[in-house]
Amino acid sequence: MGNTYQRVLLKLSGEALMGNLPYGIDPTIVQGIAEEIADVARRGIQIAVVVGGGNIFRGVKGAAAGMDRATADYIGMIATVMNAMTLQDALEQMDVPTRVQTAISMQEVAEPYIRRRAMRHLEKGRVVVFGAGSGNPFFTTDTTAALRAAEIDADIIMKATKVDGVYDADPTIHPQARRFQSLTYGHVLTHDLGVMDSTAIALCKDNDIPILVFDLSVSGNIRRALLGESIGTIVGGSCEVS
Repeated sequence: MGNTYQRVLLKLSGEALMGNLPYGIDPTIVQGIAEEIADVARRGIQIAVVVGGGNIFRGVKGAAAGMDRATADYIGMIATVMNAMTLQDALEQMDVPTRVQTAISMQEVAEPYIRRRAMRHLEKGRVVVFGAGSGNPFFTTDTTAALRAAEIDADIIMKATKVDGVYDADPTIHPQARRFQSLTYGHVLTHDLGVMDSTAIALCKDNDIPILVFDLSVSGNIRRALLGESIGTIVGGSCEVS
């Protein structure tokens, strides 16, 4: 099978990195993710990654506990850099050249986010991991994924989750819930389906960036998704609700 996409943005939640741990980073999980990314990168697909920080600190929960929301969000951004560096280390141990770029300056450990530099890294076959969100409080890493995908002209956003697509109800509560194969941006927004937050969906809609939602827990799914196999749920402007 030939490569379906030339440049993709992979969105990983922080929770995806902790496996069954109550918090933190599971090295086995990170290694597995890195192996799949490495496999695809060696096929010539350009890969950028946006990683969350919810396995270490979540700004919304910090704010709910009484912390100033902006401060809590900045702490969450720093947590994402820890995850980004961990993923970078795992990839480089597999001889995959990787760069971490952060929206908050941390020159001793990572490059600052510079759009043209990021695109040059991708063109040279390096994986680029974006840390520290967008650098702004009150914005999620989903919104960062949509923003960075637009900036680097990605073909698609691959959103890795704990379920195998988007459903019309929570499948863990409603066993009869129906999984969609494809959705329009408008349907996602109107029915608040939780694919990504509304700001991220609106950014993708305005820039015509499709989103693929797929199950990260199934071994090999990152490779399948990036090679265009029919898994998960696709959201896009030319899609129909099915």
